Amino acid sequence: MPKFPSKEWVAEFHDAVNGSEAYAKAAENWEGDFYFVVEPEGEMSEEAILYIDLWHGKSRGASLVADRSEKSPEFVISAPVSVWKKVIEVKLDPIQGMMTRQLKLKGNMVKIMKAVKAAKELVNCCTMVESEFPV
Repeated sequence: MPKFPSKEWVAEFHDAVNGSEAYAKAAENWEGDFYFVVEPEGEMSEEAILYIDLWHGKSRGASLVADRSEKSPEFVISAPVSVWKKVIEVKLDPIQGMMTRQLKLKGNMVKIMKAVKAAKELVNCCTMVESEFPV
């Protein structure tokens, strides 16, 4: 079981996105790339930055990046690891999390709101990865 966040977890997430017919259909007309910034808590001592490039229902690439300056994604969503855990365990809706500022968004919220089904299917892809959390 991969630890969240780790290179192994990101690789399995990438594969889950590309294997999801539901995500492919929900996001067929959507594109954008993200940094998911995991702020340290518990056993985590440093932030982790997960990058994913989403293009019309597929992931063109996903990785951990060492520094925020490595790429210039359209969206940056950041939160403590405990909040990401709630999202991945489907205990917190990501849109609700952004609206309540539990998940902090930098980017065009309107574009995300036009693709709520795609966002939910992306979270469903996260749930397909068995995860061990550091909190």
